[in-house]
Amino acid sequence: MELAGKKILLGVSGGIAVYKSCELLRLLQKKGAEVRVCMTDAATEFVAPLTFASLSKCPVYLKNGAVEARPFQHIDFPRWADLYLVVPATANVIGKFACGIADDPVSLCFMSCTCPRVIAPAMNVAMYNSPAVKRNLEILRGFEDTTVLESPAGELACGEVGQGRLMEPAEIVAYLETRDERRETRDNEGESLPLASAAGASSATPSPVLSNAEASGGHPRNAPEPPAFPVAQDMDPTRDPTLPGHGKKVLLTAGRTEEAIDPVRYISNRSSGKTAVALASVFYANGFEVEVIAGPMEAAFPGGVAVSRVQSAREMHDAVMSRLESVDAVVHCAAVADYRPAHAADSKIKDSRSQLTIELVPNPNILRDCIAARKANASSAAGDARRQVIVGFALETDNFKQHAAEKLEKSGADALLLNAPVASDSGFGHNCVRYALVRPHAGIPEMHMGSKVDLAQEIVHFVLNELG
Repeated sequence: MELAGKKILLGVSGGIAVYKSCELLRLLQKKGAEVRVCMTDAATEFVAPLTFASLSKCPVYLKNGAVEARPFQHIDFPRWADLYLVVPATANVIGKFACGIADDPVSLCFMSCTCPRVIAPAMNVAMYNSPAVKRNLEILRGFEDTTVLESPAGELACGEVGQGRLMEPAEIVAYLETRDERRETRDNEGESLPLASAAGASSATPSPVLSNAEASGGHPRNAPEPPAFPVAQDMDPTRDPTLPGHGKKVLLTAGRTEEAIDPVRYISNRSSGKTAVALASVFYANGFEVEVIAGPMEAAFPGGVAVSRVQSAREMHDAVMSRLESVDAVVHCAAVADYRPAHAADSKIKDSRSQLTIELVPNPNILRDCIAARKANASSAAGDARRQVIVGFALETDNFKQHAAEKLEKSGADALLLNAPVASDSGFGHNCVRYALVRPHAGIPEMHMGSKVDLAQEIVHFVLNELG
């Protein structure tokens, strides 16, 4: 969405995060948007309406009927707007939206609004995880032209840690700027993509499948989602010395690899790249300089992240090894094929309806080669080498703990993200996955279901702790 010239109604409900709505209003104005504000009574206890009136240069719609109020503001304000943005949205006002209750300016405007609506929840983690709030948010996600933004985990105003934080104003602006582009992507989801048709074996991520680039049919994954922590185009977290990742660089592998059988067919897997996008976004939002070596994938990275594209496992291996000495951390998130055809045909293999045998040879193990190179670099530096953190991924479908423990020991990684994309509505292409972060000498924790944003935050937190 091009924000310049857009009319945005900002609904503000009561909570400590109200002060961020002032920052959001200013960012929207810098992008050229015209903003008006409506507030609940509770919101006025945190920030005076005069503040929003001064910033927006327009009277604020209040329940008590200010002098400037008109009798039909609850219709006029939303009818004027191109977009209704509710920031922050408390548990109380979310409940009103879901149940059709309209007894304050914010809920009245929601009820009479005919333009698209975007809601940014903010509340204590216990409230956010309550059955009532979860149900109400799910109801709102089903409303036409209504988007519920991600509520990231972190330290809350009350001192507790968990999900329920308000998405940062810069992140909200960045989401709005790419909103129409993502909608167009979803509308085009039915376009034909390579069709999975046969199986193989893969270590870190999904099992390879034989794909035919000429085949038609839908891909078994959700439409691409916005980055977990996008950052406004005019902001650069890597320049903020107050962020914990300032001055540090992380290298990520992302997407899947494709191993050519002939010019039109290849061995690949079902990775969409969504987990890598979440990781890149969270690292970047924490001040890290982020570089990604990405194989083919559907998900898009946020601005500010450097992306180098590769196709095969050997190309990814070479790209990672050439950059290894310059980074503080490496996270191996890509779905790298364990094997490749021993010989790729120069022309398309014709369909003779006879049995086809493909000889496979192993690909290099990028994770283990990184560990070996780190050891060699540390030895040659005679104790002066800086600390480098390496995290691997292990996708398993059975005997989770046993396989994770074996892979962690063989690889020598500092941690291993065990994930199991076997539950319904999770894993490949979805926004949630069953996972656990496994550390050496700490036992194998039980896996739990969480968003890929939660997964990314846990890895970033681990890396920051390891780097000190």
